[in-house]
Amino acid sequence: MSKDITPPKAKIKPKRLKIHNDLRIDDYYWLNDRENPEVIEYLEQENTYCDAMLAHTKDFQTNLFKEMKARIKEDDESVPYKFNGYWYIVKFEKGKDYPIYTRKKETLKAKEEILLDCNEMAKDYSYFKLVGISISPNNDLVSFGIDTVGRRQYTLHIKNLVTGKTYKDTIKNTTGGATWANDNKTLFYTSKNEHTLRSDKIFKHILGNAVKNDVLTFSEDDDTFGTTVYKTKSKKYIVIASYSTLTTEYQILNANNPEGEFKIFQPRVRGLEYSINHYKNEFFIVTNADNATNFKLMKTCEDATEISKWEDVIAHREDVLLEGIDIFKDFLVITERRNGLNEIRIRRWDNSEEYYLPFDNETYTAYTTTNIDFDTTILRYGYNSLKTPSSIIDFDMVTKTKEIKKEQEVLGGTFKKENYISERVWATAQDGTKIPISLIYHRDTKKDKSTPLLLYAYGSYGSTIDPYFSTIRLSLLDRGFIYAIAHVRGGEYLGRHWYENGRLLQKINTFTDFIECSKFLIESQYTSAKHHYAMGGSAGGLLIGVIVNLAPELYNGVITQVPFVDIITTMLDENIPLTTGEYDEWGNPNDKEYYDYIKSYSPYDNVEEKNYPNLLITTGLHDSQVQYWEPAKWIAKLRTLKKDNNILLLKTNMEAGHAGASGRFEALKEDALEYAFLLDLEGKNK
Repeated sequence: MSKDITPPKAKIKPKRLKIHNDLRIDDYYWLNDRENPEVIEYLEQENTYCDAMLAHTKDFQTNLFKEMKARIKEDDESVPYKFNGYWYIVKFEKGKDYPIYTRKKETLKAKEEILLDCNEMAKDYSYFKLVGISISPNNDLVSFGIDTVGRRQYTLHIKNLVTGKTYKDTIKNTTGGATWANDNKTLFYTSKNEHTLRSDKIFKHILGNAVKNDVLTFSEDDDTFGTTVYKTKSKKYIVIASYSTLTTEYQILNANNPEGEFKIFQPRVRGLEYSINHYKNEFFIVTNADNATNFKLMKTCEDATEISKWEDVIAHREDVLLEGIDIFKDFLVITERRNGLNEIRIRRWDNSEEYYLPFDNETYTAYTTTNIDFDTTILRYGYNSLKTPSSIIDFDMVTKTKEIKKEQEVLGGTFKKENYISERVWATAQDGTKIPISLIYHRDTKKDKSTPLLLYAYGSYGSTIDPYFSTIRLSLLDRGFIYAIAHVRGGEYLGRHWYENGRLLQKINTFTDFIECSKFLIESQYTSAKHHYAMGGSAGGLLIGVIVNLAPELYNGVITQVPFVDIITTMLDENIPLTTGEYDEWGNPNDKEYYDYIKSYSPYDNVEEKNYPNLLITTGLHDSQVQYWEPAKWIAKLRTLKKDNNILLLKTNMEAGHAGASGRFEALKEDALEYAFLLDLEGKNK
């Protein structure tokens, strides 16, 4: 990488930010105006600089892109699933970036009906995302949401599948999802606050009526909550859910009576989390009631839903996290996590039999998938591991036989899973806690001080990064990289307490866990600091931002994707999307205790005059989750203060949001850029 090119320099326009008698001077606050031409000019200058600094890797990026794309089956389709008399299939065609949604009536030999061809719909847009497909009970109508900016503000459309015509009426600023009542004309949907993007209102739309006459069904007035609406698997109830980080509340309405009044299932109680599943005349409830930290399963009659009527079905266990359930006519399927590993437990309703599906290694991911039908003995689940491509499997719960319906193809002819080694190791945190790390590497890769290693983590919101297979990752593994996932506190890998010990006033554990994992890998000679790399996105980008402040000497390079790095300023601005709903995760900095704690680790507020690793930072101009100005301000401050000559790059996708590019293969170009950055630092640019 050439170091003779002059990097852009953002103008310094000091802004005084004062709270709790503490004054912060933000020199780059002005960058938070995407309508300001100066801001756009600066972002484009950074893009130009990034391109210039990586110009010598341009051909390599192209080759990486082609290599990644060549492993993917272009003409592909999903495993069909049956719903209400139709088989539904999602197809991809060669040379096309977007999915085609189809169905066949009753039998897979029937004539194919194209519901939505996203390739045609996306032709006029640089960004396109379709979500929330919802079929009416009579199979004649479909609703769906479209976003052409990347800000996750979806416009809701309704198409008549008999005539093939899409109705002119559209509903703007929604979540994209909607739910049909059983009358085939009433549609419930969720709208968003235009400024904060909080999902805050449920409306009722009657087919044929003007959208302006839609009825407000529910308004979530607590700005720390969001709301959504859906139908139970039994099809009997429309459900409105209100949710915050630590509290949930549900309202139910018979789907045959869309003009009726919703009834609160159990009023919200701070700290009470529950989810509901309807079966026959009962509701089954996954909940943390009665201090069930790892959750338990309860049930109640559908006519008496308050918590005092709930009865235990599966008791709370200290060593097992209950993650969810699937209900069938004769079977209850329970998804659990024990010692970090996924388990699928099958129980007959009459309690005559109970067993677990067998899984036999420590670096796998297993999960139930599309199980819409009640009256079946077939459970559909997915399985993959760090070295095993994903499979969709139909398991007969009576005969205990399985059929692999689809196994992910890795094209190119060079991939063999026996050529890779995966393992799970344990680092020790500062407080003595054991932190698991999942790793994979090529069997020809030697573990020593010269071996490059990329360590990834997320570590927030109780979201667990399970060991998963990636065809893209092979481009690193086949060039001698070790890839590792640090299962740090803040996720739920080892249960709910794993999350509780990595949020609010214990958030520092997330960051120090990652650092201790890095030290362990270096001390165990999987790698050395000269060849050690780190990556994280969004809240995982916050993690990376913290660790390069705390322990920059451990890393040769890092990649942060859409990083949440200006945490105090964001959490003090209630007009920024998501802020108010995040207080239970980070703390509310309007409270001095939380302000001081957040400030102690906030990446932007803790940039210092010292050496930093090589950094590649990515963002999207229209990001609704982490605003583009956070990484933009961060890089500007880093440019001013850092003392080293290492590479510092910002790449902004000017046409996308939090998830990056929308096309199936367009997103691979972003992966190719990131991998080229890493591999070039290692001199492996072929």
